[in-house]
Amino acid sequence: MEGKDTGTGLRCLVTGATGYIGGRLVPELLKAGHGVRCLARAPERLRDHPWAGRAEVVKGDVTDARSLRAALRDIDVAYYLVHALGTGPGFEETDREAARTFGREALAAGVRRIVYLGGLTPSDVPESELSPHLRSRAEVGRILLGSGVPTTALRAAVIIGSGSASFEMLRYLTERLPVMVTPSWVSTRIQPIAVRDVLRYLVGSALMPDQVNRAFDIGGPDVITYRVMMQAYARVAGLPHRLIVPVPILTPGLSSHWIGLVTPVPRSIARPLAESLRHEVVCQEHDIAQYVPDGPGQPFPFTLALGLALQRVREAKVTTRWSSASTPGIPSDPLPTDPDWAGGSLYSDVRERDVDAPPEALWRVIEGIGGDHGWYSLPPAWAVRGWLDRLIGGVGLRRGRRDAERLRVGDSLDFWRVEEIEPGRLLRLRAEMRLPGLAWLEMYCEKGADGRSRYRQRAVFHPRGLLGHLYWWSVSPFHAVVFGGMARNIALAATKRTTPDRVKFPAFD
Repeated sequence: MEGKDTGTGLRCLVTGATGYIGGRLVPELLKAGHGVRCLARAPERLRDHPWAGRAEVVKGDVTDARSLRAALRDIDVAYYLVHALGTGPGFEETDREAARTFGREALAAGVRRIVYLGGLTPSDVPESELSPHLRSRAEVGRILLGSGVPTTALRAAVIIGSGSASFEMLRYLTERLPVMVTPSWVSTRIQPIAVRDVLRYLVGSALMPDQVNRAFDIGGPDVITYRVMMQAYARVAGLPHRLIVPVPILTPGLSSHWIGLVTPVPRSIARPLAESLRHEVVCQEHDIAQYVPDGPGQPFPFTLALGLALQRVREAKVTTRWSSASTPGIPSDPLPTDPDWAGGSLYSDVRERDVDAPPEALWRVIEGIGGDHGWYSLPPAWAVRGWLDRLIGGVGLRRGRRDAERLRVGDSLDFWRVEEIEPGRLLRLRAEMRLPGLAWLEMYCEKGADGRSRYRQRAVFHPRGLLGHLYWWSVSPFHAVVFGGMARNIALAATKRTTPDRVKFPAFD
């Protein structure tokens, strides 16, 4: 691969590298000695990953044949790890066409193998009765298997790992509700799998013989119910026994609302997860072991997978989260540059304050914002805004942070996403809440006189239509309290940080 050392291994393309699995697969492939090229719609979101300097990143999309053609050039193994989330109209057709385009371009490029990660489907349920989410995953697998390129289609049920949507859902439901009235699917048998085993099978699949073209069920050694999973989590986390009362009236739609109220997982993601739990999903074979042998203690038992995931969360070593991927339906437009902006109105609210603290202390407060640290002004107002966003199908305020102290481009941060970060100088967040327009929040740390610093904060809003203008003017009376209070309290928090550890920042040293 041009510009990258591929070693003696294979040349691999990873789609979905900004997502939960893809972001963890890349370093595993590099560790195995393979060369890696990542296909991403927003390559800048991979800039701050620890492995970024060792992998090639190209801009493109699986629905765009031209960009795929360039990305697949000189590739041996292509990993297909992207999906249109199964909530909006037409997502199945999007999945279908993307898989067809990918298979066609992979065949033309001479790719030796496609590796796909899909969902485990019940063996005794007609496909027409499956949820649209599972049905689409199964169809994508068939399309890739019929592409003419030897394909490994791995099928997994619930994936347990720090930051996975399934783990977060299990974690928050169990921790927050000592007594639960639950959907009947808590009694359905499922076969969860540790994310470490998923990654091991994905990496090992690259070396399968050319004649292998089939699907494989992958799962851990335990076949259990979701009720057992919640009780097991309570034990591993040191919580009291949970009282769980299943009722038959909670449909997948109602279940998704229930999950959305209790956990950080928004309804758009909760619904496919809930729908996939309606039917028993148990592996019918373990043929993958013929090609990717299991070592001692592999695959990981469920309780061990839980313990490892919980340990990662407590040590703040979550490398990727379910929210790593962009939220469907959320615009990803970059912030318009002011001098060249000719696309319409841009409203802004600017606040500046001198801070009686060194820049390093101020930057730590800025980079640590959100999550458990909050937003430094009117917590009830932020909470209400988050609840309102959840009620209309948005992500809400509870996504939290991947890391309690450090951020990188692409990280989700409550109902924001990190669009740009210049360590020691700038943090720019793009709103992913439901709004009649596009919104950003910028926080600057600047060096002041006599070892002090200056804090500058700018909220920017690009309205969409009349509703967008009305929205801005309706909330602008509160900006003095919300944004003014934020600037004041961030400055105060930095001042209270006495003798911070010395950290070098390019902007100051």
